[in-house]
Amino acid sequence: MIVFIQNMITPRPDYFRYYPYSSDLNSWGLWVSGSGIATIAAGQTYPPQGHPSDHEFDNEKGRILEALQLVFISDGSGWFEAGDHGCKRIEKGCFFLLLPGIRHSYQPCLASGWREEWVEIQGPSLGPLLSQHPEITGRIILRIEECGQLEQILGTIHNLAQDEGATRPELSAEAFRCLAHLAKEQGFKEKNPFVGRAIFKAERFLAENYHSQLDMPSLARRVGLSYSNFRRSFRQLTGLSPWQYVIELRLKRARKFLNSGEHKLDEIAERIGFSSGFHLSNSFRKAFGISPSAWRKANKNQFQSPTENSKA
Repeated sequence: MIVFIQNMITPRPDYFRYYPYSSDLNSWGLWVSGSGIATIAAGQTYPPQGHPSDHEFDNEKGRILEALQLVFISDGSGWFEAGDHGCKRIEKGCFFLLLPGIRHSYQPCLASGWREEWVEIQGPSLGPLLSQHPEITGRIILRIEECGQLEQILGTIHNLAQDEGATRPELSAEAFRCLAHLAKEQGFKEKNPFVGRAIFKAERFLAENYHSQLDMPSLARRVGLSYSNFRRSFRQLTGLSPWQYVIELRLKRARKFLNSGEHKLDEIAERIGFSSGFHLSNSFRKAFGISPSAWRKANKNQFQSPTENSKA
């Protein structure tokens, strides 16, 4: 007799943990500053006690955090309110985002309670990421059907939080994964999923062929989009037009050649796809406010070998 056992996985135990700040985390730019799981029974007082004073809140006044939190309700139901979004019903399988600097409040229904899983993310890279990638927080309430991989990322964070051998950089990697997944899913879900995949293919093609002669209308057909849709969607998802994207790639490569000090400007231009050294120089000056030769001179000592520096 074969017996299939389903839904017998033991749920992770409740816990919460706040991680102390360390200056060496700044080099990572982003880190997990807290995580936890809480099972709130029907009729139980909420929120739970024992959290740091700057994380406590009452449901009437709400709370403002400096960090970003992602909260997942894996069972039960309740309510969530943040900023100007009004009071929203939260059901089992919902994620919601607590944004830095935005007053919020949430609580389970007395009749059902709920089970919440959460992670808190901080760091000097957080503000610029949220500013430059508004799709990360395009919607502050999502369902697991839309971004189920977030549950797996949360699970990894919970495992690391309770692993004595885990390191803070490992948690930092999961923080980046969390934001990257939000950016991908929210950015693509707002549009036709086919369009998102098409633009991703186009980005990969341009990254591999930036130095070649490029025909953008042909690339649009290659990924299955009309040229007008291709240009519009590319800018929406990357923040750049297709040609601006290529110029960025070419200039990034140009700086590497300039750092080496072994190549003339016309040679660099030919290698990376510019028609001439003059064209490269104009684009470089427009992007960085300095000529390639001046940039090379200003950065010369930075890229010398220790032996060369000792001779200076």
